[in-house]
Amino acid sequence: MKEYERKGLLERVEREGATVGASIPEEITVQGRDIDLREFVFEIKRRETIPPGERDRVEQAKTNLRRERLQRKQRLEEGDISREEGEILVDSIIGIDRALNALENLGAANLEAEERTKEAADQKRWMSFLQKALGKKDANKRSQL
Repeated sequence: MKEYERKGLLERVEREGATVGASIPEEITVQGRDIDLREFVFEIKRRETIPPGERDRVEQAKTNLRRERLQRKQRLEEGDISREEGEILVDSIIGIDRALNALENLGAANLEAEERTKEAADQKRWMSFLQKALGKKDANKRSQL
């Protein structure tokens, strides 16, 4: 592959909107293991929240995907590969990025929802404490009647 072709492929990988319209690969080999990546991502996204036991699995998958992305990008940057192999690598890297985006967005939404729930519970406890401390708990009950 010529150097200008390599640079063009690397630019495609780093482009801001590279994942727009890209699909998550059906299956991918990560760290020597075949993974049904699309099925895994859709399985996780279908859930309202990620159970604590699954959270570790999702975090490990994201770590492995980042590592695999880095290895593929290094191969694209430095490897003795053909233009066709480079195109395949670019498509796989963009697919990995798409999967990572889906998994990252899912985790952030759940963390934000958990944080809001915790803040609401803290605020209720604080208000209850203040009402008790100020002796207004009974007055509050009378106003609700």
